[in-house]
Amino acid sequence: MVTLQKEAHILDCSTTVLAGAPDVSARTGAQTHIGRSVPRVEDMPLLTGRGSFVDDVGVKPGTLYAAILRSPHGHAEILSIDAAAAMRLPGVRAVLTGADVKQWATPFAVGVKQPMEHWCMAIERVRYVGEPVAVVVAESRYIAEDALDLIRVEYAKLAVVVDPEQALLPDAPVLHTAVGTNAVNDRNFRYGDPDAAFAAAERTVSIKVRYPRNSCTPMECFAVVAEHLPGDDGYEVLSNFQGPFALHPVMARALKVSGAKLRMRSPHDSGGSFGTKQAVSTYVVLMCLASRKAGAPVKWIEDRLEHLVAAVSATNRVTTIEAAVKADGEILALRYHQIDDCGAYLRAPEPATFYRMHGMLTGAYKVRHLDVRNQVVLTNKTPTGLVRGFGGPQMYFALERLMQRIAVELGLDPLDVIVRNLIDADAFPYATPAGSLYDSGNYQAAVEQARKEGRLDELLARRDQVRANGGLYGIGYAMIVEPSISNMGYITTALTPEERAKAGPKNGANTSATVNVDGLGSVSVMIDSVPQGQGHRTVVAQVVADALGLEPGDIVVNTEHDTQKDGWSIAAGNYSSRFAGAVAGTVHLAAMKVRDKLALIAAETLNVAPDELVFAQRKIFAASSPERKLAFHRVAGNAHWSPATLPAGMEPGLRETVFWTPPQLAAPDEKDVINSSAVYGLVFDICGLEVDKVTGKVRIDRYVTLHDAGRILNPALADGQSRGGFAQGVGAALMEEFAYGEDGSFLSGTFADYLVPTTCEVPDPTILHMATPSPFTPLGTKGIGEGNNMSTPVCIANAVADALGVADIRLPLTPSRIHELLAVAEPEPSGAGIAFRPGVPARAKGKGGHALSMSGSVDLAATPEQVYAVLLDPVALARVVPGCRELTLIGDNHYRADVTIGIGLVKARYLAEVRLSDLDPPHGLSLGGSGVSPLGSAEGDGRLNLEATPDGTRLSYDYEVAVSGKVAAVGGRMLEGAAKVVLRQLFEQLGRQAIGGAEAPDRSWWQRVLKLLGRSK
Repeated sequence: MVTLQKEAHILDCSTTVLAGAPDVSARTGAQTHIGRSVPRVEDMPLLTGRGSFVDDVGVKPGTLYAAILRSPHGHAEILSIDAAAAMRLPGVRAVLTGADVKQWATPFAVGVKQPMEHWCMAIERVRYVGEPVAVVVAESRYIAEDALDLIRVEYAKLAVVVDPEQALLPDAPVLHTAVGTNAVNDRNFRYGDPDAAFAAAERTVSIKVRYPRNSCTPMECFAVVAEHLPGDDGYEVLSNFQGPFALHPVMARALKVSGAKLRMRSPHDSGGSFGTKQAVSTYVVLMCLASRKAGAPVKWIEDRLEHLVAAVSATNRVTTIEAAVKADGEILALRYHQIDDCGAYLRAPEPATFYRMHGMLTGAYKVRHLDVRNQVVLTNKTPTGLVRGFGGPQMYFALERLMQRIAVELGLDPLDVIVRNLIDADAFPYATPAGSLYDSGNYQAAVEQARKEGRLDELLARRDQVRANGGLYGIGYAMIVEPSISNMGYITTALTPEERAKAGPKNGANTSATVNVDGLGSVSVMIDSVPQGQGHRTVVAQVVADALGLEPGDIVVNTEHDTQKDGWSIAAGNYSSRFAGAVAGTVHLAAMKVRDKLALIAAETLNVAPDELVFAQRKIFAASSPERKLAFHRVAGNAHWSPATLPAGMEPGLRETVFWTPPQLAAPDEKDVINSSAVYGLVFDICGLEVDKVTGKVRIDRYVTLHDAGRILNPALADGQSRGGFAQGVGAALMEEFAYGEDGSFLSGTFADYLVPTTCEVPDPTILHMATPSPFTPLGTKGIGEGNNMSTPVCIANAVADALGVADIRLPLTPSRIHELLAVAEPEPSGAGIAFRPGVPARAKGKGGHALSMSGSVDLAATPEQVYAVLLDPVALARVVPGCRELTLIGDNHYRADVTIGIGLVKARYLAEVRLSDLDPPHGLSLGGSGVSPLGSAEGDGRLNLEATPDGTRLSYDYEVAVSGKVAAVGGRMLEGAAKVVLRQLFEQLGRQAIGGAEAPDRSWWQRVLKLLGRSK
């Protein structure tokens, strides 16, 4: 733990760095650029369609294109893969399978000590729907996609587990047999004396919460262009990978090459990420191997369906949290039991979602006793990763829901409970029990400012008025501490002290930046962050312009990253809100080194001391005599054009690269104390909302969010980050959830079922700011990009809990879930002719996937005998079934079918087996079958009954089918609509075929048999 003496030393050092920045405005009247809402330089190319994303970058002649065959099953053994037919398709150049991967690669490194193998492609077993099984490389993406239908994979389905609590049961299916359990990491932590605190408590309050699995939906999905270089030169990759670049050695190791032989480059632009594009690392390795197999560069662009089905998501977490409290609401101790569902594999850098927040489990509160149990659990879902604010939404949903419950159960005002427990304003820097060192803050002042400027009194009056009229109105609060600049050693807290000692210490948060001035005085900057639309170039230009006395338009900022040319470290990348505090601060340090060098050069010419010089208005001059001045470009030129005139001992050139790391970021100690981040901001939110009793809709009346992010570099961009985080938080609270069937089928594969908020659903929040500058960063800045995605979901949940007077709040709070809380039954869906009952019907339970139950009747202009004859004739039945390519009789009443079915944008070619049973000619029969395609599987059973009518036959049916894989992922609405279309086509064609069959001279053998039995004319 950092001592107070060390804290004071850090504070003094940081103050000295801040003092190094000249106060230009005070000495010259020139306006500084930091702190102003300078328009983004990034916008014009983007708004005019001239951005340069991965798919815009030209590729080498001969580049091929990849498509990925993905598992339709949540859990299955791969018995065989037959790619011969795909290879015969003209234009196909290669098919990469698990056998190739095992030859050329190794499994990814795992962050915990477990015998778990996670490859870039499924090897022998698939563990989640969407897991890559093969890659087709062809001359076009169209050909590659067509070839996927020709690959035949034989699976043996295994038992599936999708619930993390069920995954912990002794009889649960085990995903990795070598591990022997689904709990791949289980650690207990104790700080202070929680047992004594609970024993002495006047009351205890506990709550169990579940945070759902959700993700991000960036406009641009994953993209990789990979080339296996000739000889032994390794691989070259262009990708929208955002970092952290700690994954670069993980990828290099998986490819069996040294780090220098995996060259990774990023494009000029990236269309959003919010954390998801750190997970592109799996596809980097996969496409490198595809290039090696094909002998040519390979390009792969992920489509939206792939992204939703198989991209990274946030962990869904189950938390039981308990507080030992006094009667006045003061919290003495906290006890956590957290279960993180990390999906099928623990993909690096997980379990980061757990341990990024570990040092700050007490939040903004002065709780000194803490008891924690963390369990990392695997299920048959996609591997999780660093979704915006990772760890924060899950942790604060538990902690802040507990704060609200303490108030309710003790009969206190929730805001009073929050304020009573806040860390005192004079306690900073404040060390939490688990080790986080909060750098600065005044939490009480934040509450008071939000209360006044957010007009809380109006919301309270509004609540009273609505409730008096019989309505449902609630007010919620959330107080969260926002970490930024991650300590690269925090993930090792998942290991025991003994395991860490053996592996060696890991800590720090290295950041690099380069400032270069050329012979004409032009300034360029390179940074180690890879932006996804935040405006890094704009802010960096502001920082450098202030340091060198220039205008932002004078600065060229290059954010393209090249691991073979640029300065970087494993901490590089765009994550954990590190830009403002670490990257912009390091840019400032590099610019100041250039400035100091220029000051030495100009001082000799002007015959003044270097510290008397002022840089402003593109000039360098003495503060005491401004008329004695030199043009910036002239002084810069001397370092290039006349190095002999430079001061004695000065090296020529004006290029400075600075590496910076916060000194207070140590490795976790033997007591598991860890300062997981360098600086800590604050977000305090107030939400007033109304719930409609009839529709179940939640209407946000007013949302107030106050941020303390230290010194704000560009207010417009800071507010933009807050609005973006707020929008994502609204989605998490009210709309977004990845849903899975019992068999691991993914059910949220389009925006019809994974609902994302638009501007129509996101109200305009009231954004407030206060500033307690950080003493630990060069510019006094902290992070602001993730806070509302941590605070908004629980703030809205607390407001709904207040409105409804309920304790168990589960996100997302959709209208149907609100109806459940209100005990209001939704009306049954209605239909004409065909009745669809959504959900898993009684007989379909256990099949998983998207289950449809269909029943109804249709009148056909043919006799029952004619209809029955068609059902039993393979040739005639093949003409009836929509999309049937082939129907072959392989046994008594047992058929093999090749059927193509299209649902929305998804077309699936199924190889199916169909069995007829319980034959009662011509009155009825039972029908059952199953099928598999590259995009999913299906199975169902049902009964058809034929009843004679004056006009022909009434066919009644009762059928249930479960669909899984990518087809199921298109969502219930489209599946139900498609089923109606398919059934209508089937019955119309059945009637026509039956009539035509009766008139045809050649009858089927079944018709001849029926005639002999006297049942047909």
